[in-house]
Amino acid sequence: MCIRDRANLAEASLIDGVRVHGIGSLKEIVLAYGEQGDPANWPIAPHLPGSGAGGRPVADLADVSGQAQARAALEVAAAGGHHLLLSGPPGSGKTMLAERMAGILPPLDLASALEVLSIRSLLGTASVSTGLDLTPPYVAPHHGASLAAMIGGGSGIVRPGAVSAAHLGVLFLDEAPQFKQDVLQALRQPLEAGAVTIARARSTVTFPARFQLVLAANPCPCGHGHGKAVRCTCTPMARRAYAARLSGPVLDRIDVQVHVPAVTRAASVAVAGEHTAPVAERVARARAAAGQRWRALSGAPSGLTNGRVPGRVLRVGSFRLPPGITADLDRALERGLLSLRGYDRTLRVAWTRADLAGHTSPDADDVGLALLLRAGTQQAA
Repeated sequence: MCIRDRANLAEASLIDGVRVHGIGSLKEIVLAYGEQGDPANWPIAPHLPGSGAGGRPVADLADVSGQAQARAALEVAAAGGHHLLLSGPPGSGKTMLAERMAGILPPLDLASALEVLSIRSLLGTASVSTGLDLTPPYVAPHHGASLAAMIGGGSGIVRPGAVSAAHLGVLFLDEAPQFKQDVLQALRQPLEAGAVTIARARSTVTFPARFQLVLAANPCPCGHGHGKAVRCTCTPMARRAYAARLSGPVLDRIDVQVHVPAVTRAASVAVAGEHTAPVAERVARARAAAGQRWRALSGAPSGLTNGRVPGRVLRVGSFRLPPGITADLDRALERGLLSLRGYDRTLRVAWTRADLAGHTSPDADDVGLALLLRAGTQQAA
């Protein structure tokens, strides 16, 4: 394979089983044929396929002060591939937690890393100077991002958006209620399908977009509407309008929703929490247990996480939990407190909690905790 731009030589040489040669023009190919004969005899690129595979540096989870409940929710979300909402006042550590999500996710395998690299190559952000990056992507677009920037598009050549740049990694929306409504609503389709399709008059382009969504939101526009809210300057109508910007259909797709309270002085000087490494080990063990369990499903892809298991599998058949264990969950569904989608997503979180605890299947406590995690922000409000 000949690469027209020598700047892409190292990137192309990461593909196994392909001899890559860099050229500057068609004239160079003609001369090379004349002087060196068969291309199989040409010198190959010095960067060997897959060599130097590693990961970029990630921030340590121990940097987060306190927030034991939010850290536990982050671990559950990472272990099961669940979407996460962090709600709390400014300075409570929501952004710090989100930035550390990629560090506790399992490293990408070579095939997945090449898939991510191909998207970065389309965006012009690929870099292989230190080898193939096995750390899952972390993408945090500004809240002023347009629909095309988030989903993909553009005039002329269609380019991937942030949802595709975050494929197999984390998409973090800080100040989520400040994003435009059409942008937030457009997330619903890729959250369900794991891909995004962009239609144009003459063509239709589909990009992969299987990411973990992490949302962060303040309690109100001014950010001080927590505790006794003595410093809050927002009217009740403004607070309701702010909360309503995260619509029901969007929130219904968020598996774990947790309140992140303001950090107290005691927490700020307390002993640091766990580092990233031991948390990442537990996440890897939980994912391995889930992957082994779901491998038996017909047509299931390799590495299937709890967050992507079809809901019917958990409600019907051998993986259906006894009524005594799901009593609270069944009651919430009957009372209309949960949609069927919410019911399925709560079951998925329960299986993740069981995997982290080393249980063969969820017990009533696992289901209760999953239900609490889903309703955490509403209860805090």
